[in-house]
Amino acid sequence: MSEPRKPQAGQDSADPTTHFGYKTVRESEKAEKVAEVFHSVARNYDLMNDLMSGGIHRLWKRFTIELSGVRAGNRVLDIAGGTGDLTRQFSRLVGPTGEVVLADINASMLKVGRDKLLDSGVAGNVSFVQADAEKLPFPDNYFDAVTIAFGLRNVTHKDEAIRSMLRVLKPGGRLLVLEFSKPTSSLLSKAYDAYSFTLLPLMGKLVTNDSESYRYLAESIRMHPDQETLKSMMVEAGFHRVTYHNMTGGVVALHRGIKP
Repeated sequence: MSEPRKPQAGQDSADPTTHFGYKTVRESEKAEKVAEVFHSVARNYDLMNDLMSGGIHRLWKRFTIELSGVRAGNRVLDIAGGTGDLTRQFSRLVGPTGEVVLADINASMLKVGRDKLLDSGVAGNVSFVQADAEKLPFPDNYFDAVTIAFGLRNVTHKDEAIRSMLRVLKPGGRLLVLEFSKPTSSLLSKAYDAYSFTLLPLMGKLVTNDSESYRYLAESIRMHPDQETLKSMMVEAGFHRVTYHNMTGGVVALHRGIKP
């Protein structure tokens, strides 16, 4: 399933549009706008995750690591690696004979992640690459596992990114997509909406003096495909045995697919 690319009335068909939160923007502008958000929040990214999840994101990431099946000697790609939470654990699991690549399209996020990991002594089997998830600069059949945590919703063409991830995986390799999703309960959904659109921007304003970036992040979650839609996109891209696990009532879902 492709991202919307239809031009608006009166707009050149060569300049298609997509969503940026609830706003409609030119596709050529979205990456820059997303970059501005993450340049703004990079220094407070860990705090942002705590605010958005109540600190539970650490448990979600732990489950992702457990389901990844990563072991000694593996080569792992951590896309949208942020401040390196997954990379740190993968570095320990793959050991000195393995390799972990932390990739992020945003230079500010990449610098924060690199500095944080180096400061905590993570080095030797970790490398850092600025890369676009839609056009991953790696050979075919290269990684044993690919993860993308809380990053897919910011990608303009999610279908192209998923196909790119499939390409760089070895046969039998695993893709794990951890992302905010659609709550399974209408009551929880209403409560989460109230939290996301009222309290979250207010906390962003008070803590980082940046309410608009936090408002975008909340809107981007609502525009992200729901669990079944994302599962279908992974199947259409060519993944087999695609499953997903709802966590915290569907506030977050972990999708897993295998390259045949």
